[in-house]
Amino acid sequence: MYKRQFLAGVLGEDRAVYGATTGFGALVGYAGRADQRDQADNTLAHLGAGQGPDLDPDLARATLLVRAHSLARGASGVSPHVVDALVAALGTTFAPAMPRLGSVGASGDLIPLGAAAQALRGRGHAYLYGVRMPAGDALEKAGLEPLPLDGRDALALVNGTSLTTAATALALDRIRASHRVIQLLTCVLADLLGCDPQFLDAGLLTAYGHTGATAVGATMRSLLDGVTPSGTRPLQEPYSIRCTPQLLGAAEDALRYADGVVAADLASVSDNPLFFPGADQVVHGGNFFGQPAAFAADVLTMVLAQLGNLAELAAGPGLQHGLQGVQLASTALIAEIRRDAMPASIQSLPTNLHNQDIIPLGTQSALRALDQSRLLALITGSLALGLRQAVHVGARTPTAPACARLIAALADAIAPIDPDRPLEEDVRRAAAIAETLAVRSLCV
Repeated sequence: MYKRQFLAGVLGEDRAVYGATTGFGALVGYAGRADQRDQADNTLAHLGAGQGPDLDPDLARATLLVRAHSLARGASGVSPHVVDALVAALGTTFAPAMPRLGSVGASGDLIPLGAAAQALRGRGHAYLYGVRMPAGDALEKAGLEPLPLDGRDALALVNGTSLTTAATALALDRIRASHRVIQLLTCVLADLLGCDPQFLDAGLLTAYGHTGATAVGATMRSLLDGVTPSGTRPLQEPYSIRCTPQLLGAAEDALRYADGVVAADLASVSDNPLFFPGADQVVHGGNFFGQPAAFAADVLTMVLAQLGNLAELAAGPGLQHGLQGVQLASTALIAEIRRDAMPASIQSLPTNLHNQDIIPLGTQSALRALDQSRLLALITGSLALGLRQAVHVGARTPTAPACARLIAALADAIAPIDPDRPLEEDVRRAAAIAETLAVRSLCV
């Protein structure tokens, strides 16, 4: 409330405040509307230009949560009832209908967040219990009131990269889950084949000098604790087994970098301008510029593409004919991931009459990483299903307890593929089981 009072004083002194007293973007040199309620319309109306399908309602709600946290930090000078309204909406199933296409992540996620702001006002569309309807109806059914806004409130709702941050955070979570699963599945595969686990030797990986590889090696050694090598394997395993601590370790290092970016983004004030009453300052700058998340999300895309390359393996000798379809689908999934692996963050081009003369395109990076993280989970599910079937058709029973637990859980939930049957549900079921067991195994 203190900073809101400071804003009122600044406006009373006729000091220029972007978006409250001025036009937007390249039109900053022109005066805005005198009535602040009209200025809210002036802010939001021109942003109704998004295209494409709606974003997933869960992602839209995650975006509202991130935006609420940024605004609640106080430096944006918004009315307290704006944060209260966001919190109230999150207490229901309300989700604004936000278009996927339209943000460049430079002056914030303007177009999708504009749609969110309009939905909170009862305009446009929203979801309630997953059903799309006019936003006014959704608010009424949810017991929410339309949100009144002035110019500063409206701009603060849209002038941050909350969608980019939310999508990056969700993608990171999904990729970390798959990273854990692949560590477990690699250990199960090594156990089924009777591999010597010397490729995970602690001294070997310490000499390698990368902290991620050391950490992954320790995890995989714990998963293979109790393993009995067959003694019949070649001296050196294929790279897809022997080099997994180095590959997955590099992924771990990259994921830790993304952890830091996401943590900073979630704690940041992503807006412009910011208000500092103690210094009597209204500071105009670029805290809405989503470059950190753009880089991080592109790194996540590279990580998941290589994880997919590793997981898209034949699961063992003697697989039944029915799994050939799963192999084809898995190959198609990794091809889809690899096709989209070109970084978006290097594709800057000017827009908004060159007001935004360089842009990060983090929204594209983040949404793509989130999409691909779901495909990666299906690839790991395909591998898990193949490992379950490998044991059925003659591979040895796992000797390491952690590996045996996974195979037992898969066998309990998924019948052998004999005779052939559609397997899409089994792939998804295997993915969920492997993720659950990976979390349990790595948290012991």
